[in-house]
Amino acid sequence: MGRASWDFRGEIALLTGGGGGIGHALARALAGAGARVHVLDACESPAPWTDLAPGQVPLFRRVDLRDRAATEAAVQAVLAAEGRVDLLVNNAGLTRDRALWNLTEDDWRDVLDVNLTAAWRVLKLCAPSMRARGSGCVLQIASINGLRGRFGQANYSSSKAGLIALTRTAARELGGRGIRVNALAPGMIETALSAGLPEDVRERSRAESALGHLGHPDDVVGAALFLLSESARHITGTVVVVDGGQSC
Repeated sequence: MGRASWDFRGEIALLTGGGGGIGHALARALAGAGARVHVLDACESPAPWTDLAPGQVPLFRRVDLRDRAATEAAVQAVLAAEGRVDLLVNNAGLTRDRALWNLTEDDWRDVLDVNLTAAWRVLKLCAPSMRARGSGCVLQIASINGLRGRFGQANYSSSKAGLIALTRTAARELGGRGIRVNALAPGMIETALSAGLPEDVRERSRAESALGHLGHPDDVVGAALFLLSESARHITGTVVVVDGGQSC
């Protein structure tokens, strides 16, 4: 099988949306498993990565992923510094929840720009070097609401459904060059973002779960590390649901 599972020593990882929540946990886990991690996020500064040695701490760049020029410059800077990206995780996400008749053009555009267009743009920028080397792994963080409808999330659900379609298409287009592309579809996860939701919304999600509780970022991390590892070397174009049975 080659290297052991969860061993990413010598790998260069690029992760969008790593300032907090699931992305922060993913960046910490990848760095802890030996990868050199670069994070792109719009926040001013990320929460500290605990339990990491100074040399393991991810390298952070503040980028508004809606900004094409800034995004391209940040990705090209990583490629110039490292020479390649082995692992790409498109995790950045934004919500602007309103019933579709109340959505503004900006509500629609901002969510699609961050959740879908930025993911396509970063993947497009990383793909040439991956294709030239004949290797690489891409993971897109989608949502169960990209697999089903959700009241008040026409923009968000559409963006995540598009991300799933992008995943499957990219897997077809890049697989011949040894590049795998998969997606994760989490349900409601306990993060700072979900903590700010009305309690009745959180309770409905909890009640939907077959396990009777909401997930933790580390629940997503375990599935992500598997899909990024050599243990999943024959898996591409798939969507793994991590929702405690919320959508079953």
